[in-house]
Amino acid sequence: MDVGFLNAAILLIIGISTWIIARIFYVIHRSSKPLYSRPPGPLSTLVVLGSGGHTAEMINLLDVMQMDRFKPRYYIAAATDNMSLQKARVLEDSLMDKARVELGGTSQFMQIYRSREVGQSYVTSVGTTLVALTHALWLMIKIRPQVILCNGPGTCIPLCVIAFFFKVFGIRWSSIFYVESIARVRRLSLSGLLLYKLRMVDQLFVQWPQLKSKYPRANYVGRLM
Repeated sequence: MDVGFLNAAILLIIGISTWIIARIFYVIHRSSKPLYSRPPGPLSTLVVLGSGGHTAEMINLLDVMQMDRFKPRYYIAAATDNMSLQKARVLEDSLMDKARVELGGTSQFMQIYRSREVGQSYVTSVGTTLVALTHALWLMIKIRPQVILCNGPGTCIPLCVIAFFFKVFGIRWSSIFYVESIARVRRLSLSGLLLYKLRMVDQLFVQWPQLKSKYPRANYVGRLM
């Protein structure tokens, strides 16, 4: 192999790696600061729902937000979650009733594959994880949200990871807001801990003051759900 070609290839790899690392640090630094100097127009918003109490808490949060500032809205739940999207549709129907106008086209409902089902072996979960990541990438390319709202379900992890790297590579800047469950009193959930440690969220909110003390980069503004 030609030595000159080898040296050029090494320099190219070093250059690309340095650029990616610099972009990661820039995104982490930029994510902690306001994105807009003035109130923006409506923002396309991805809402990640989850089984159990996650969806109920998220619906409570959405119910007190200025929803006209977050549209169109895309609701995503796991493919095996049969209840969450139904609750989201009920919320959207109530919004239309309150506005007394037709709001067709401002919300869409989607499902995403889980990386691993409860009780699934770790061996078979490798394949399902790859499928889930591919599906999540396709959804993120299709939606390209400006805002991502999540509060704990594991399905938010691949979506947030992809959104983070979209920012790194300059594809799309999605502001990620994670609101930890009210049930988390002493420590973050696994999803929250991963996103906190990896610094992939723009803002992480906790609902107990002792969590703010334990995780100083988190935000505490009282109960949100």
